[in-house]
Parts: sequence; C-alpha cells; structure tokens
Amino acid sequence: MKVLLAEYTLHHDPKLAPEGEAMYRTLKRSFEHLGYEVVSPGKGDFGDEIERLAPDCRYGLVIAPDHLLAEFTRRMEGITHNVGTDSTNAAVCANKRLTARLLAEHGIDVPQEVAAGMRVIKPIRGSGSVNVRIGDEEPGDGEFGQEILTGDLLSVSVIGSRVVGDVCSFYSGAPPFVLAINRQIIENNSGRITYLGGETPVDHPRAEEIREIAKKVVTTLGCQGYIGIDMIVGDRITVIDVNPRITTSLIGIAAVMEEEIADLLIKASEGIDPEPVHLNGSVHFDTHGGITRQ
Repeated sequence: MKVLLAEYTLHHDPKLAPEGEAMYRTLKRSFEHLGYEVVSPGKGDFGDEIERLAPDCRYGLVIAPDHLLAEFTRRMEGITHNVGTDSTNAAVCANKRLTARLLAEHGIDVPQEVAAGMRVIKPIRGSGSVNVRIGDEEPGDGEFGQEILTGDLLSVSVIGSRVVGDVCSFYSGAPPFVLAINRQIIENNSGRITYLGGETPVDHPRAEEIREIAKKVVTTLGCQGYIGIDMIVGDRITVIDVNPRITTSLIGIAAVMEEEIADLLIKASEGIDPEPVHLNGSVHFDTHGGITRQ
C-alpha cells in the first residue's frame, strides 16, 4: 500500500527546506518500516500534485507552513484518509490571534496583546519563528504585538485521536496522548528570533501541569493527529503557539522512541486508543536533522 507524504518546502521554500526535509525523512523512514511505499509531490504545482497522487494512496499527510496547511489538507482529505489534522482545524490554528483568543476563553493562559513599548511582534498567520522579533515598533500589516515573557522555553508533542472527518467509523473518544515534553533552543539575534532545535525528552518540575494544559489545548481547538504546542513556563504556564502539524521535535522523538510514529498516527486517525510509548535516553536535535545522544 502507498502513503502520500506531501511536504511543501522541499520544492517550494528553500529557506525552510532543510527543516522540512528532515521531518520528511523521519516520517518516510517510519512508514517504510511498516511496509508502506511512500510517494511525494514533485516540483509542479503542489496542490495539483496532491490531487494526482492521493487517489492511489491508503493514507496521506500534508506537511506545510501553517498558513498553507489548511488549503492543501482540504484538497487531500476528500481523496484519501488523512492521518493529520483536518483542514478546518488547520485554518483556525494558522490564525495566531484567533487561536489565542479561543484558548483564553477556555481558561488557558496566553500572552497578552500589547500595543506599545517593547513587545514580541509576530505575523497573525505565520509559521514557527519566521518574522518573529522583539522590538519597540509598530507591527506591520498582518502582524500583532504580545507581551514579553521569560521562563523555560518548551514544546509539547501530542497526538490527538479522530474527532472530525469520518467520525462515525473512527471516533473513539480517546483523550489526547502526550508523546514528550521538549526543550527549545531559541536564538535572539538583535531582537530577531530563530528556532535552532531542541532536546527531548526533558523532565520538568511542573511536567504534570504542562501535560494537562497541552491536552486541554488539543481538546479545546479540536486538533487531531500530531500537534506541537509551544509554551513558556515561569511563574505562569503560557501557551505561545499551537502547530497542528508535524514539528521539528519529532526528529528527536523518533530517535529515542521504540514505537513507530507512523503507526501511532494511523491508529489515532482510526480511533484506536494509543498504548504507552517507550522513550530511551534523550537527544539534542537541530533543524537539519542532526541528532546528538545525551
């Protein structure tokens, strides 16, 4: 059987391509270990390539920057079985301001918007740390400002079970499943924020609170498949961003996890309750796929 892994940046975004390729290789290797043949779009129109390849595939997954994820997922999910989040959820999470408002309405701490002074400026519809900066300046079109927070820079990798789509066949009511808590390595270069990779898994004195908040985020927003949730943990546990897609942390998690991530994604998409995973040791990982064991 075939699996479509539709990774956007390989042929369409040279700046993000190394990170995209590293995630793609990790997933491809995992699906191949399960016996699947992996197919991927070529250099042509990305959406057209998805529609060309998807009819022959048992499963599909789109890996793309947040602001593009919804449209390409929509084009795929009507043709083959999607093991990632659905297009509606991807569209909601791509709007960072809307996501923050929805989480705040459900009692989840998020950064406060700031209209003056030093603040974090980020795109309303962005991906990762691209164009995120700290400064005392007016946000540009399509940007907004948030308070500056200090604390431990963490992300939480979660798998959500089927909540929309072919719900009658696959909905189980299984709660979200936390794979790992990860430490993020962030560079602040004269106010410009760049994500460099991280460490996984990490322990934390507030790990149980962190896990419960991550689960609440997933259920509040209706995410499914693999989700990466960025947090800053200091006096508060604050959710900074929600990525309803494969994130770079998966490179490190796959390196220490006995189970296959592909198997977990398939089972979650079909409503099968996940079993506990086994993480052996810890690693540092970078955005080019480099792994260093601790």
